Amino acid sequence: MIQRIISITIFIFTLLAVSITQAQEKKKYKINTIAFYNVENLFDTINDPNKNDEASPIMNLKSNLGEVYKKKIQNMAMVIAKIGAEESENSPAIIGLSEVENKLVVEDLARDPSLISKGYEIIHFDSPDERGIDVALMYQKALFTPSSSSTHELKLTDEKKGTRDYTRDQLLVSGYLEGDLIHVIVNHWPSRSGGEEKSRSKREAAARLNKQLIDSLQSNDPYAKIFSLGDFNDNPGDNSIKKILKAKEDIKLVEFKGIYNPLEATYKTGVGTNSYKGIWFLFDQILISKPLLNNDYSSFKFYRASIFNPPFLINKQGPYKGFPFRSFTYRDGFIGGFSDHLPVYVQLIKEVD
Repeated sequence: MIQRIISITIFIFTLLAVSITQAQEKKKYKINTIAFYNVENLFDTINDPNKNDEASPIMNLKSNLGEVYKKKIQNMAMVIAKIGAEESENSPAIIGLSEVENKLVVEDLARDPSLISKGYEIIHFDSPDERGIDVALMYQKALFTPSSSSTHELKLTDEKKGTRDYTRDQLLVSGYLEGDLIHVIVNHWPSRSGGEEKSRSKREAAARLNKQLIDSLQSNDPYAKIFSLGDFNDNPGDNSIKKILKAKEDIKLVEFKGIYNPLEATYKTGVGTNSYKGIWFLFDQILISKPLLNNDYSSFKFYRASIFNPPFLINKQGPYKGFPFRSFTYRDGFIGGFSDHLPVYVQLIKEVD
């Protein structure tokens, strides 16, 4: 009997020791989300004589422009508030945006009730784009402190007309994400208007500009943590991404100063962010540099990447069933949806005490 009690006591003590050891080994991590969202023609209702905003879907409506604008802002804000929140319990620390008309619409977005408590600040420059759309960056000022920002013009020529072809600039923002220096490039490369092949050289030119920005950052700091995110209007396997930026699908093959494309494998499963004629494309991507990929979590490192595609962002009926529930159609005007693109995001983790 005494021997049995001693055995049980030793067994219990051993279990306690194992539990204490496991508790000591259990680590805590801080998680932050960096995202991108093409917000599909986020224009205000004011006619700007310096922009071709008359061609925007909202300006083509015959009535209720103010109500439509308010609903559009609410819809975009609701989406942004939810991106990555299931894992991080917060909206994105940083989010790049495309298809915004001006700084005013981004300010209205940041002030929407769904986002105002997050304290988002904005970085925006006017682009010379012929459609009158820009890129922008929103960041939570409690989490990210910008140190510099600059806009980089993509100079193109219309080969038929021999005139300047105006498109979106690339926005570069550097700063500190809770103490870690990072660099974010926001992109919206030239569209496939006129066909993929005929317009390909424009996106390849955009890729070369992007490569110059990345090379410059890495020249100053070979270990620079870089995110190049946006609507590239190309898929992960296209020349602009694969041959010019040399983005890798396999994380193990990313070389020093190399670039990783965490969503390429996802695209190969048949999933995308936007569609055309019933086919998925993955134009919206987030490319990241090598220093974000190692397992030293004393600073923020890559954890996961995903397409944000909850059911409410997807059409449930009609000819576009199963594809993004957009805001506007040529036939029906505003249909109450969100965007013709789905957001994408990456999450970073950092070990904390």
